[in-house]
Amino acid sequence: MPMETLRIDANAIDYILVALYFVLVIAIGLMSRRKVSSSLDFLLAGRSLPAWITGLAFISANLGATELLGQSANGAQYGEQAFHYYWIGAVPAMVFLALFMMPFYYGSKVRSVPEFLHRRFNRTTQRLQALLFAVATVLIAGVNLYALALVVNALLGWPIWVSIVAAAFVVLAYTFLGGLSAAIYNEVLQFFVIVVAMIPVTIVGLHRVGGWNGLTAKIAPLPHGADNLSPFPAQQLTGFDSPILSVIGVVFGLGFVLSFGYWTTNFTEVQRAFSANSAGAAQRTPLIAAIPKALVALVIIIPGMIAAVLIPSINELKRGLPSDVAYNDVVPLMLRELLPNGFLGVALTGLLASFMAGMAANVSSFNTIFTYDIWQDWLRPGKPDWYYLNVGRIVTVAATLMAIGTAFIAAGFSNIMDYIQSLFSFFNVPLFATFILGLYWKRMTGTAGWTSLAAGVIGAVGVYILNTVGVLNLPGQGASFLGASVGFVLAIIVGVVVSYRTTPKPEAELVGLVRSLTPTKSLAAAVEPGWYKSPVVLTVIIGILTVGGYVFFTIV
Repeated sequence: MPMETLRIDANAIDYILVALYFVLVIAIGLMSRRKVSSSLDFLLAGRSLPAWITGLAFISANLGATELLGQSANGAQYGEQAFHYYWIGAVPAMVFLALFMMPFYYGSKVRSVPEFLHRRFNRTTQRLQALLFAVATVLIAGVNLYALALVVNALLGWPIWVSIVAAAFVVLAYTFLGGLSAAIYNEVLQFFVIVVAMIPVTIVGLHRVGGWNGLTAKIAPLPHGADNLSPFPAQQLTGFDSPILSVIGVVFGLGFVLSFGYWTTNFTEVQRAFSANSAGAAQRTPLIAAIPKALVALVIIIPGMIAAVLIPSINELKRGLPSDVAYNDVVPLMLRELLPNGFLGVALTGLLASFMAGMAANVSSFNTIFTYDIWQDWLRPGKPDWYYLNVGRIVTVAATLMAIGTAFIAAGFSNIMDYIQSLFSFFNVPLFATFILGLYWKRMTGTAGWTSLAAGVIGAVGVYILNTVGVLNLPGQGASFLGASVGFVLAIIVGVVVSYRTTPKPEAELVGLVRSLTPTKSLAAAVEPGWYKSPVVLTVIIGILTVGGYVFFTIV
């Protein structure tokens, strides 16, 4: 794809706004450095942050390239079907994490998800998951870095490899200086910048196509136009010929297996709640995040739908004609088409913010897992805390360098979300199956922990390979949905079979780690005054927003 196709006509004021933003994020890193005196400060922000900070950081950590470029691409390619990634594929799992899993996570005072697996199962399960997570995180960090490099290339005209290195340096600077605190405070800033950037794109875009009615009238004649204008049965998204199987794929494959696998066990997200200053704040973190998650879909999916009719090169893709762009290019093309200078600078800053938020989240979670679960608990135990603080900083540099390498893998995918969903099916879903079985079944053994995890990964990767070589034929993201389902079922089956052939831990060792053995009152967070701090009230608000979204887009 010729890069001049994406070149954005930025002027001096746009460059100044972007430069000021870079200065601000590095300044936050410098200020956060003053509070870092231990490995816990650097890797978990000293468990000192309020719920509204951790909640916004929780959602912002997900608002990286996988969200902004990938979901805008999905909006252009699949239309309203892409809302499933938010209202079925995210929000229910975030609520489940808050109400049912966070009390175990935070109450156990573990520093990471693999450390929880060590306590519930054994060292082998902890180490296997730590290695799997490290690989997954570096690959996903590369996606965010590649997307960030595309924007730098569009803005400055630098070669992609130079853009990748430059973008990585900025993220490395503030994460290295201030650790998780710097990453989280920057993520809060980045959340507001991203929203401010995408709202004018949505409003101006709708105005250009004649409002919502004008948009739907222009999408309807396109290939799959009717499918694009209805959330269900989402056959184009899943690749299933049967409407019934397609709905099952969305609800079970995306809404349960992939979604719960990502949101409830992915340490990149959970780490934000781990940094909260109380059990109540940790529980509210995913609930606070779920409210903007339900709403932000509108300013990400709808611009993609607008691009499908407003941007000629994207419209050519929709019609199956030759085009010199990919769906991943929707956002830069919309910025160039819609926004004047000044506003363009704000929008560019929002793009850069989103990619840095995603990459910084990946790097900060990678350094925690590597330092605590691989280095301290496995390879080099028993060292003083200052030693692990220095290891955390060194690993931050190493993770950034590895992400530079994996950024070029992401370049081979026309739709980044296809790649991301494959990674989630490999790494997140088997962990969720193992975790949830161990959390609710006291008979599950340590050996069953690591064997079920390994079986799930092998099953999901096997489906991907079969689809790649042509044994299966699942277009769209159907292979990821099927692979996730196969990985989940295999992990459960292996976990049950191996458990009945091996010896479980004594029940006394599982208190606080298994639901049936843990007193309910020990899981309850202290009641705090204010309706906005009530998990029940927050859950009701979230339910109204998500159900209301489906009702609205089904009837309009």
